[in-house]
Amino acid sequence: MSRLVIEVALSDPRWREGFGNVEALCRSAAVAAFAVAGLAPAMEQELSILLTDDAELCRLNRQFCGIDKPTNVLAFPGEDAGEDTVGSNLLGDVTLGFETVCREARERETAADHLAHLVVHGCLHLAGYDHHEVADAARMEAAEIAALARLGRPNPYNPGAAAPALQAADLVPRQTVR
Repeated sequence: MSRLVIEVALSDPRWREGFGNVEALCRSAAVAAFAVAGLAPAMEQELSILLTDDAELCRLNRQFCGIDKPTNVLAFPGEDAGEDTVGSNLLGDVTLGFETVCREARERETAADHLAHLVVHGCLHLAGYDHHEVADAARMEAAEIAALARLGRPNPYNPGAAAPALQAADLVPRQTVR
């Protein structure tokens, strides 16, 4: 039987304020994202979500992306498990910066809705979605809206609007999900 193991780590205690049970929120958002992406692990899979501050996101963004400023979410795909592992496969890491997430939430949704959106966004990147091309961005937004609707959360691109009826092809990333 396959399962998804999601570890949520908080390196900044401010994440406990205003988000309710932040660990459960992150786990449910990740599960919804992978369900919409059609990711059904064939073996035990692991996902790590790190809730940190903007200084750490800036450091990671500079180190891995060459951009010297914080961002809201970074997603780092994992490696396939080798033959000598204990049957575990790291899907990847999703890392979020507190100050940027909270600032953006004030401009958009509630803090909890925005955090759920960004976790979904990061997990969809790990599942092969991207938003560099217009068609890819439309697929990713449709998948985000569908995942958030599963959670009873609003459409972040059109608050108050009902989730659109989607065709399966609307949700499939261009790249093959491993």
